[in-house]
Amino acid sequence: MQGYSFELITGPMSCGKTEELLRRVRRCIIAKKKVKVISPDVDTRAKGDYIESRNGLWLDAIKVKHSIQILSVVKPEDEIVAIDELQFFDNNIVKVISKLMEDGKRVIGTGLELDFKAEPFGSMPELMCIATSVDKLHAVCMKCGCDYATRTQRLIDGKPADKNSPLIMIGGDETYEARCIKCYELPDKRPREKRGLKLLQFEHK
Repeated sequence: MQGYSFELITGPMSCGKTEELLRRVRRCIIAKKKVKVISPDVDTRAKGDYIESRNGLWLDAIKVKHSIQILSVVKPEDEIVAIDELQFFDNNIVKVISKLMEDGKRVIGTGLELDFKAEPFGSMPELMCIATSVDKLHAVCMKCGCDYATRTQRLIDGKPADKNSPLIMIGGDETYEARCIKCYELPDKRPREKRGLKLLQFEHK
């Protein structure tokens, strides 16, 4: 796939998103393409200016705080722009990637489509809409072992996190694991009267 494109790689934690991103980037490097790799600075799992997959592959990357900074980092001669962890960027990331495509760049990005509450994460729904291709990867469920884990289970002290815990909590395998829909758990520890539940009332005619 040439320029004017946006390839989005998505799925739960531990499904190989960053590994696939690095694979594509390395092929571009072999082809002697000019590549720029970018990562949000909120992702502190890698202790330096690089991105790293769970199997140990890594590549130098430029860390940025706001998505608009990407446009100043990418130079006219750059042909490929790889962006990791898209879900952590602010809403301007959609406009930024659209601008990169308009400028003839081939953009390759990764991102969690769902947060730990199994709700759309950040700007991922809009990014999936503007992507020219979407690869949705599955992981192995860490509870039952099936091949179709699509949820990211957050763990606190080894137990499923409460749905009211903070949205963003950076962590590795000790904090998150992939699970299938059947094994995924999201407890709500608030008192029932504070959960905002509304009873459906039906009129009898």
